[in-house]
Amino acid sequence: LKMPSGRLVVCDPFAAMRRTGNAYVDVPPGEYPVRVTLADVSGKGDGSHIREAYATILLSESAEVVRRALTPSPTGTLPKDLPPGEYIGFPVDAGTACFVDQLSLEGCMPDERNWHEGLFENDSDSSWFSQMDNATNVREGIANIQLPLSSSGENLVRFHSGWGDGLYPVVGGFDSEGRLARVHVDFMVL
Repeated sequence: LKMPSGRLVVCDPFAAMRRTGNAYVDVPPGEYPVRVTLADVSGKGDGSHIREAYATILLSESAEVVRRALTPSPTGTLPKDLPPGEYIGFPVDAGTACFVDQLSLEGCMPDERNWHEGLFENDSDSSWFSQMDNATNVREGIANIQLPLSSSGENLVRFHSGWGDGLYPVVGGFDSEGRLARVHVDFMVL
């Protein structure tokens, strides 16, 4: 994932993403691998029922994560008033989530009024719904999509959201120095 500004947006691209004003997590600008952890939830463990359990952007592939915390921030602080078991997350209403850079959205997406029919759902093989189900993109259910007005490969990585719609926590993985090394989405499958 290209992160020119370091403002990582984690959202439902079809129901909540906007060109501006998205909530974001500060990360160092750069290019980072994204991993989606798949879980076999079939009763027999035979691979017949796979769900996306976790999505992760690896800010440092070499750093060992020693602490995980909800709502990552550059300082690793957490809200003090959350009761145990509660979290701050993001809503999913279209069974899909994504990672994208806020600056990329601002500069590489057309007018929002044209997103649904122009990008998301139409008869084209390049529509975002078609790409999501195309096993040759990354794999069925996961897509790395270049943004429409991209000039330098600005992209968005999309993935199904585990069991579908809901509210999912964003979890920070911190190294021994207290630096943010991973940003995860827990789809609460496991």
